[in-house]
Amino acid sequence: MTDQPGFKAAIVPVTPFEQNCTLIWDVASKVGAVVDPGGDVPRILAAIKQAGITVEKIVLTHGHLDHVGGAAELAKTLGVKVEGPHEADKFLMEGVAAQARSYGLSGLANATSDRWLKEGDTLTVAGHEFEIFHCPGHSPGSLVYFNRRERFALVGDVLFQGSIGRTDFPYGDHEALISSIKTKLLPLGDDVTFICGHGQPSSFGAERETNPFIA
Repeated sequence: MTDQPGFKAAIVPVTPFEQNCTLIWDVASKVGAVVDPGGDVPRILAAIKQAGITVEKIVLTHGHLDHVGGAAELAKTLGVKVEGPHEADKFLMEGVAAQARSYGLSGLANATSDRWLKEGDTLTVAGHEFEIFHCPGHSPGSLVYFNRRERFALVGDVLFQGSIGRTDFPYGDHEALISSIKTKLLPLGDDVTFICGHGQPSSFGAERETNPFIA
């Protein structure tokens, strides 16, 4: 769990890919969102109940199956809408079920968004505003959500502790990914902490100094 002055975040690992589904919520109201519900919906629902929060929306960073595979079921169960990612990932979200079968995975479904987002838009969760940065490379529609007041970001699979997102897909673009990290994320400040799609949280400063892909 990551505590910031105005809100809290808790990671719920889901799917065999150990994807970091993240709950974020306002401390005072206990209203929040589920970020990247990739699957294992019962586990996510149990975490929501344990945290005692009311979910107002689902937020997606990008369209890969381990990030969106549970979105349709969770949205229906909670009666909420889905926001993000960029519409450039629509084709990935429409192919989740087929890709899941190819991996031998069950319970993952195609996803769609009620509100596609782009750079310059604003995401609001329980009154907390997140700026949006389009950071393609890992996927065409990858988005990063940044809360300037709390110095906190949700980066999906753009950047990891000690690594970066894979770009060895037909639609991957290594140069674009590195450019996004160096020109959009790192300038936000070394003090910015982030939760990524896999592995442990980190900070932009720690990655700028030690990450072999960008240091």
